Amino acid sequence: MDYQLLGLVICLLVWAVLVIRKERCHESARRHASVGHKKTASPPPCGGATSVTAGAKAVAVGGQHLPTGLAPPRVICEAGSRAWTHHDPVARLDAYRGVRSRCIDRMVQFIKDASASGTVAIDVRRFFFLMSFNLIGNLVFSKDLLDPNSEKGGEFFCHTEKIMELVAKPNVADFLPILRRFDLQGIKRETHFHMKPVFEITGGFIRERMETTAGGCAEEKSRDYMDVLLEFRGDGAEQPLSFSSTSINTTILEMFIAGTDTTTTTLEWAMAELLHNPRTLQKLQAELRIVVKLNQKLEEKHVENLPYLKAVIKETLRLHPPLPFLVPHRAMDSCDMLGYHIPKETQILVNVRAIGRDPQIWETPLEFKPERFLKPNIVDYKGHHFEFIPFGSGRRMCPAVPLASRVLPMALGSILLAFDWIFADKMDPLEMDMSEQMGITLRKAILLKAVAIPHNE
Repeated sequence: MDYQLLGLVICLLVWAVLVIRKERCHESARRHASVGHKKTASPPPCGGATSVTAGAKAVAVGGQHLPTGLAPPRVICEAGSRAWTHHDPVARLDAYRGVRSRCIDRMVQFIKDASASGTVAIDVRRFFFLMSFNLIGNLVFSKDLLDPNSEKGGEFFCHTEKIMELVAKPNVADFLPILRRFDLQGIKRETHFHMKPVFEITGGFIRERMETTAGGCAEEKSRDYMDVLLEFRGDGAEQPLSFSSTSINTTILEMFIAGTDTTTTTLEWAMAELLHNPRTLQKLQAELRIVVKLNQKLEEKHVENLPYLKAVIKETLRLHPPLPFLVPHRAMDSCDMLGYHIPKETQILVNVRAIGRDPQIWETPLEFKPERFLKPNIVDYKGHHFEFIPFGSGRRMCPAVPLASRVLPMALGSILLAFDWIFADKMDPLEMDMSEQMGITLRKAILLKAVAIPHNE
């Protein structure tokens, strides 16, 4: 019986390989037949054979001068990026300074309550995630989704968290496309199950906002990202006249998935590296407690006077970029780059993790040394220095850089100012497991658990 089953499996695999080869031959023929015709970029196939990984600074620089360009596909919707062009993100983020401060303050209080005044080890990542989720909720809906009195907010959080787990789950259909229609692992079915209530809740928020706006009750101070999407009006040619509810729903879901996991992962790695390097942790806490007076909390105005805090964030992004290959790009036309021929529709992955650890660029690249970012004329992550592009570069770089540059130092600095951190089992920091795990982002494989002892209590 076992031999019969094995034979059946081998036959299925051979059949799948033959079908895939046949499909690729047909696809190749279609491409040669359509030479000279313009095509818009489409999402690159996961697990595709036609892909290139670029892992050097020279490649990142060379790619900026391609006449055809390598444009990343908009996997879900371009609604958000179009809307941002009609919206001043910096001014709006400054207006939401109080919201960011409140979300971070709540995170500090949650940690204090969960750690039982420094007697219980906590899952550090969990609290960073809750803060990030609530912050995105306020930017999009002007609501505290994790407020104890918000039943819809809690439901939205649970379903969104599950969707993020499913998106990061390995899927055999990505490598054997012929199996995609069968959904053998049930990933597609389960994702749809969780997306339905998310869209229902988001749709309710949209209807509520539209009714409020129609009734003339909306105030300028309450304008948020949903208002921007609802009020958008395009030219009807290159842009839609307006965004449908489906476009708004998918854009908002994309914001939660992209915004929460990347922020959470970066902050968790920053804490892990600091606990792994106690002298660096002590140096950073000393800087914080000199600049911020006793019994005061960290504010955004303090960050400019905290160069070591900003250097720790940059060093974390160098060693642990949240998206190690950035967003997949696709060559819209055949092109040549640094002596290599890139065929049309080739998927391009920029290995920023490898660039950040290149010994030809960085001295002692595998060591966590924030001091390297204290030197004059040092690189920044705004996309102009191609040896350090954790957020990408050019017009397709991450649009959330202004938000990240405010949230990351504030969140990390606040919990280091409020608490002293130790390992629960008195583990030697040098023995800490620093292995990585690939999901939506490059996460820490072993959850970071530590004890938060309130400072000066």
